[in-house]
Amino acid sequence: MEFEESGIGEECGVFGCVAAGVWPTELDVAQVLTLGLVALQHRGQESAGIVTSNGSSLPTYTSHKGMGLVSAAFPPEALLKLRYGNLGICHTRYSTTGFSELQNCQPFVVDTLHGRIAVAHNGELINARALRKKVMRHGVGLSTSSDSELITQLLALTPPMEELDTPDWVARIKNLMSETPTSYSLLIMFKDVIYAVRDPYGNRPLCIGKLVPVSRLHSSGEEDTEGWVVSSESCSFQSIGAKYYREVLPGEIVQLSRHGVKSLSVVPRPEGDLPAFCIFEYVYFARPDSIFEGQMVYTVRQRCGRQLAIEAPTDVDVVSTVPESATPAALGYAQQSGLPYTEVLCKNRYVGRTFIQPNTRLRQLGVAKKFGVLTDNFAGKRVVLIDDSIVRGNTISPIIKLLRESGATEVHIRVASPPIKFPCYMGINIPTKEELIANKTEFKNIASYIGADSVEYLTVEGLISAVQEGIASFQEKENISRGNNSHRRVGHCTACLTGKYPVELEW
Repeated sequence: MEFEESGIGEECGVFGCVAAGVWPTELDVAQVLTLGLVALQHRGQESAGIVTSNGSSLPTYTSHKGMGLVSAAFPPEALLKLRYGNLGICHTRYSTTGFSELQNCQPFVVDTLHGRIAVAHNGELINARALRKKVMRHGVGLSTSSDSELITQLLALTPPMEELDTPDWVARIKNLMSETPTSYSLLIMFKDVIYAVRDPYGNRPLCIGKLVPVSRLHSSGEEDTEGWVVSSESCSFQSIGAKYYREVLPGEIVQLSRHGVKSLSVVPRPEGDLPAFCIFEYVYFARPDSIFEGQMVYTVRQRCGRQLAIEAPTDVDVVSTVPESATPAALGYAQQSGLPYTEVLCKNRYVGRTFIQPNTRLRQLGVAKKFGVLTDNFAGKRVVLIDDSIVRGNTISPIIKLLRESGATEVHIRVASPPIKFPCYMGINIPTKEELIANKTEFKNIASYIGADSVEYLTVEGLISAVQEGIASFQEKENISRGNNSHRRVGHCTACLTGKYPVELEW
């Protein structure tokens, strides 16, 4: 919960849709795109944009962008304007680079030598400053402060060996990948196709779904395909009538068209480098019903809770949580420790997200307004409260005080992730190193600093073990079903915990 209150942002979300079969399509592509964005709203609430195309040889692009939530950015008249598209891409933004302005809202559309392209991007380039200089040396001006416009302009540059009259988008994308190793998941719309791209380290998520008739959504076997969708998270598929198809692999370039899904290329990492999928997608950023690497996020969070109970047991009467992202971990902790789980706080859902408030005092007041206390569940008892993080320490203190004043005899804190000690340069808006409680002198006595009886964190090793346990099981099942014994290398970015970044940072 403290991630939400501390200013740590959930990067961005991208989504795309291509109608299958004969065009003009009967599928309402604009509606599918809008519903897909709504399901990704947790990844960004600052702005949203949609670009649709009729997909002809000389395509007509229609776009609409707006500030705020998807529901505010896309009134009915905006959707009417977008409704004639056969394919489209969209984006919901939480700024990690660039200012909070409409001009930074994605997708970006630019004219190239071979026609117009639209680009949506999730992530942050680790060498953006050098790339901006390179683009400007080519005589290209940049109108925004966003990495995403930079990517769009790099794609527009003609790569070596390309024929003048034939665009080679795979070559252009590979050229981009050679210029910047991470961090990005991209959707690129050109004429009648969408290219879905993940950087070679797979730092940001991207997956593909198949749109099927609603009557066939929960059935097995072959079914008619109404279209293809691609999304930052699979949680968006259920609400639009899509089935999970597969992930886009690290370094993979996938083409989505009316004819289906085709893998065009996989760009390798430098020899010896492991993938570096952001481990905090599992801890907090992703919706719990999303699937990454063959496992549901909710299940991983439960395993984190169980591992936390093994590493940091406590002698208490009840297990509870700060609603609601840490609830799966709290349930796992309770199951592993054999203690009863109960709710001690109820959330007022109509109070705004307090991280947008500018100072510590207002943040603390926001937290106090946000929760009601379920006194009957814990008065006279010892409570262990499971949280997903303690970032600054400002959020949890008033909650502990509230529980003590309401009758808890002891309040212990267990955190289902390790201490965050380092900033992220790959798309997560983490506070400065100096602001992080783990780097302050108070951290040595954090329990007394926040008013708890004890505080323990999950170890880095424990977190990695909880995440990778399910991946090994998934790979084993995959090999059995395919009749082979292949092994895909697994790795996760833990830079904000360890200071070990997957690539050398360039500034």
